Amino acid sequence: MSWSPDEASLTQIVQLLRESQASADTETQRSVEQRLEALNQYPDFNNYLVFVLTKLKTHNVLDEPTRAIAGLILKNNVKQHYVGFPPEIKTFIKSESLQIVGDPSALIRATVGTLISTIANRGELVHWPELLPALCQLIDSPDTFACEGAFSTLLKICEDCSDQLDSDALNRPLNVLIPKFIQYFHHQNPVIRSHAIACCNQFITSQPPALVLNIVPLIEGLFSASGDDSGEVRKNVCRALVQLVEVGASDLLPHIHPIVEYMLIRTQDSNEVVSLEACEFWLTLADQSICLEALSPYLHRVVPVLLNGMKYSGYDVLLLKCDVDDQDVPDKETDIRPRFHKAKTQGGGDLSDSDDEDDMRKEALTDWNLRKCSAAALDVLSCVFHESLLPVLLPILKQNLLSSDWLVKESAILALGAVSEGCMEGMIPQLPEVVPYLINSLSDGKALVRSITCWTLSRYSHWLIADNQHLQQLMAELLKRILDPNKRVQEAACSAFATLEEDACTELVPYLGDILKVLMSAFRRYQTKNLIMLYDAIGTLADSVGNHLNKPEYIQELMPPLIDKWNTLKDEDKDLFPLLECLSSVATALQSGFLPYCETVFQRCVSLVAQNLHQTQVALANRENMAPPDKEFMIVALDLLSGLAEGLQTHIEKLLVQSNLLTLLYQCMQDDTAEVRQSSFALLGDITKACFQHVYPSIGDFMSVLSKNLNPLMISVCNNATWAIGELCIQLGAGMKDYHSLVLSQLIDNINRPGTPKTLLENTAITIGRLGLVCPTEVAPYLPSFIAMWCTTLRNIRDNDEKDSAFRGVCSLISVNPSGILQHFMFFCDAIASWSVPKDDLKAIFHKILHGFKNEVGDSNWKAFADQFPAVLRDKLAVTYGV
Repeated sequence: MSWSPDEASLTQIVQLLRESQASADTETQRSVEQRLEALNQYPDFNNYLVFVLTKLKTHNVLDEPTRAIAGLILKNNVKQHYVGFPPEIKTFIKSESLQIVGDPSALIRATVGTLISTIANRGELVHWPELLPALCQLIDSPDTFACEGAFSTLLKICEDCSDQLDSDALNRPLNVLIPKFIQYFHHQNPVIRSHAIACCNQFITSQPPALVLNIVPLIEGLFSASGDDSGEVRKNVCRALVQLVEVGASDLLPHIHPIVEYMLIRTQDSNEVVSLEACEFWLTLADQSICLEALSPYLHRVVPVLLNGMKYSGYDVLLLKCDVDDQDVPDKETDIRPRFHKAKTQGGGDLSDSDDEDDMRKEALTDWNLRKCSAAALDVLSCVFHESLLPVLLPILKQNLLSSDWLVKESAILALGAVSEGCMEGMIPQLPEVVPYLINSLSDGKALVRSITCWTLSRYSHWLIADNQHLQQLMAELLKRILDPNKRVQEAACSAFATLEEDACTELVPYLGDILKVLMSAFRRYQTKNLIMLYDAIGTLADSVGNHLNKPEYIQELMPPLIDKWNTLKDEDKDLFPLLECLSSVATALQSGFLPYCETVFQRCVSLVAQNLHQTQVALANRENMAPPDKEFMIVALDLLSGLAEGLQTHIEKLLVQSNLLTLLYQCMQDDTAEVRQSSFALLGDITKACFQHVYPSIGDFMSVLSKNLNPLMISVCNNATWAIGELCIQLGAGMKDYHSLVLSQLIDNINRPGTPKTLLENTAITIGRLGLVCPTEVAPYLPSFIAMWCTTLRNIRDNDEKDSAFRGVCSLISVNPSGILQHFMFFCDAIASWSVPKDDLKAIFHKILHGFKNEVGDSNWKAFADQFPAVLRDKLAVTYGV
């Protein structure tokens, strides 16, 4: 296609592009963008962009930023509208962009490479057969710019179109490309060497046949490039070796010792990008079965390297401004990480896909760096080597902890925390000496030492709680750090204290007065970011000590500041989220003690739910002009209402009667957002327990919605729906006969489904048992289909009321259908034995069933049957039930 621009139009477009990249004024910038957007509607505009990108250097003056902006706009147009481009424009863009892959400007080469890879990523590789051969020809060019531009473009295509490159539709170009890339590991130009290795790296994880066939020359090529002068080359070599270890490439095993030697050197590389890439090797190797054997001879060398990597760099210290008393300095918005409320899960477990945040990756700076990677590596290696790591580690730590260099001391304290999980047994004899040192370090002059000490002590909280003297000392010092003048230390202390609260639970009751005084003092002085941490500490305290918090002096200390903040924040302020979460825990713990505050909190929560539902309806009616509301406001309000219902129980009835909450709740239960439904079902269950008479008139509607939310792929929604059905069973009694058919088959499918999370299994088993309790005749025929998994699931939970009702239900099913348990009676015996102290009448029911079975089969058959039991089970049944 030949195309020539209109000179006046070209001049106008070039001027706009120049204004766009030159203007610092927001209004001018917006005006320019609007004019460019208007021009973008014309069919020829993309041709002008191609012309500016590819020809402006000869048409007028060399103007790299203007050309690059034209290329960027063109790339965005391709990304969004390429399918609708006329064929001649597609051809024009392709041919012209290929002509300048080797442009003298690095900026233009990068821009055109991105444009070409974007076209390729639109499925165009198959319709652009000349592209890959042309790029392969260019990388053989003696022209440095052409070679670099072509390789840079190929790397982007490898990143964006890896599947296409190994497809039959293109005759598997990787079969040619992989060997060609490997040849360029030795190119004289370090940029080309780096690109060549990076191209191969795109395929190591997916292991296409072309890579597997060339694995030996690939490994040989990596070894030959391992001592390269270029940091980029060394980084990509390290990345390749880490990926090869990760996929367990068998051809790598004979080379594992040279690789370990190499990574020891590179982890200490003067280029931190290289050292960080190499440090990932220790993390990756720890997940491999060969780790113990491969690293044992090197521990005495690996550990000191990791410890050295755990020190803050001079740049980190400068960036952190670590010794500033900054508690009065307001937080910038950029300092406050986005946080997301986790909707309430019923049944005593956490069903999120990723429950445990990696402590190492959270600590200190936001960005992943050598310090955090080294600490994470020591953590995972301690879980591989356990106590055998300590003879290497402890002598170095003892020396470093006494160092006059605070950076060395700080990194040693970090190391003590890092090995706490993997080496706990070996560390216990050291703790009487280590813990006093750490408690003393909470008063160190350096803020970063104080903050890391908070974290490390929290990692040993289980041990500390068992030792009352150390617990008192830690409590006193940690509370002082909560009031530290440095915000980083405040944050670390709050986080550590929340961990201590979770582990200590009611052990904290004697200290509640002192704890609340400090927490509420902090409440008055904390800035926004740490206030969120403080809410969490207050909420966790309430969860941990429960109704021990319900004393007038504690309530007077705790509630006025929280309610003042509650009254200050506007409905649309996202700072409400952590306060709502905190109040939910507090309301549950205070129970009747929350009554003076419940009306205002209840009404505002109902109002938040109503507003959000209304905004959602308006947004649906005006899809094009209005964004949907942030439903997190509704979720946290529902969860706080749930906390009120759980804490106030029957006292909530008056508030419920005066509101339209149940009508709103029915709407929420049908919301498109899973978290809204999840929290709705939790609230329904809590209201059912508190005042069922108000749920009863709508029971059919509620059961219909619940039955449609038992999909186990929506784990948390299904869990809360299941739990709510169980609560309805207890309240409705024999009336569940009208609804059991809606839910029973799905519940049975869920309990037998492989891979179902533990909490969902437990709630499902309890609800099936409760269904059996209230309508045994209807459920009993299905007993053989779930009893084995039911017993296996509930044998693992502690004695409680939910377990009690579930077992009574299954005993009722056995009385209706005794033959239904014959094939799985051993499972039932084991489940009975899991009880520590069943109530007397339940114990009598167990006794009757066991003896009835024994009498039915006869003594000799029973003996043969019981001889199959593990000795512990056989002894417990004999002692407790006389069988």
